[in-house]
Amino acid sequence: MAQQITAAPVARTAVPLPVGRSGKTHSPHYKWGILGIGILAQAAFGAAFQGIPMAGAVLQSDYRYSTGRLGLVLAALTCGAAVTEIVWGVLTDRYGERAVLVTGLGGTTVSLAAATAFLVPTGGHTPPPWLLSAVLFLAGALGGCVNSASGRAVLGWFPPGDHGFAISLRVAAVPLGGAIGALALPALALSVGFRGVFGFLAAFALAATAAVVCWLDEPPLPPAGHRRAGVNPLRRWKIWRISLSAFLLDFPQFTVLSFAAIYLHRVHGVGFTAVSGLLFAVQALGAVSRVWSGRWTDSRGGKHRRGIVIVHSWVIAACFAGLALCGSGPAWAAAALMVVAGVLSCGWHGVHYAEIAIMAGKERSGTALGLENTMVFSGAFLTPLVVPGILAATSWSVVMLLVGAAPAALSAVVMPREGT
Repeated sequence: MAQQITAAPVARTAVPLPVGRSGKTHSPHYKWGILGIGILAQAAFGAAFQGIPMAGAVLQSDYRYSTGRLGLVLAALTCGAAVTEIVWGVLTDRYGERAVLVTGLGGTTVSLAAATAFLVPTGGHTPPPWLLSAVLFLAGALGGCVNSASGRAVLGWFPPGDHGFAISLRVAAVPLGGAIGALALPALALSVGFRGVFGFLAAFALAATAAVVCWLDEPPLPPAGHRRAGVNPLRRWKIWRISLSAFLLDFPQFTVLSFAAIYLHRVHGVGFTAVSGLLFAVQALGAVSRVWSGRWTDSRGGKHRRGIVIVHSWVIAACFAGLALCGSGPAWAAAALMVVAGVLSCGWHGVHYAEIAIMAGKERSGTALGLENTMVFSGAFLTPLVVPGILAATSWSVVMLLVGAAPAALSAVVMPREGT
């Protein structure tokens, strides 16, 4: 009688669970929690960065500031972020994401809490503009940490095949935070005053800080202090070229975000309600475009990120050239060109950030993202200063050419081509 042979079951190879730099073992889904923390931190900063200007008219009325003093206050937070981004990037690469985020977000929370307690109009007294500007500058300087540190954390936890998608989702939190700020801050300013505005922003920053303290474990990258391989991103000309293209693209973006309402209303007679709807569409479609482009480039092995930025740049330039030519044209044409230019000028961020971070490498991505964000916030700071000066001396058509079309075309030229 033949002996029956039973094959032993083949044991499945266990997939190793991710281990953070703390030594803790995490679920395979932990990376999505890190992305959620990054989105929360980015949205908290975006609510202040983009939301406070939305309540600018109420701020000017309540604080009784002149237009010049109002401009100083509104520019302070952006200026603070612009001057500290590279520092935060270098510190992130050296000391890790957790320490940087706790320090920066915690400091932002304290700054906004101080504004809540001491820098709101009471009776006949209004805080001096220099003091409010100084506190908002400090909040921006500290809050700018989220851009480099949360980006490096997300990049470190996600595999290479998902880098574009993950970074794009995190960057999409900027318009998300701006939308939250646009909805909440003007309403709070009108109903309960600026104690409610700054209190809301302080609570938002505190929630992000608590999320970092409770749940963020740094990705399994080499520990701080080891000798890093590769060239410092600040010494690589291609990294600077990519960052410069971001700086140039900020001019058309913030021309749309800051001046589209004024242009469409004054030049083409478009009502404020319609303009608000158009700008909401720009922000929403821009966020969708960021995420879609990240997913699309990931599905092609990370190729075409630079190509997407170059195509966006040329189309943006063409739209602004069209706006320069249709000053007396139909309102619908001007509105359509402005929306297309706005969506594309908001939609390049995801693949742009992914490209510069991946080019620098995970270990040095904080520095590269810091440089990128320095350029981005510098452009956001300069655009509202440049446009009124050009407009006072010339016309809207010249503004559209010099601040919209020309920087976008230069961005397409400066951006390195694929494979170079």
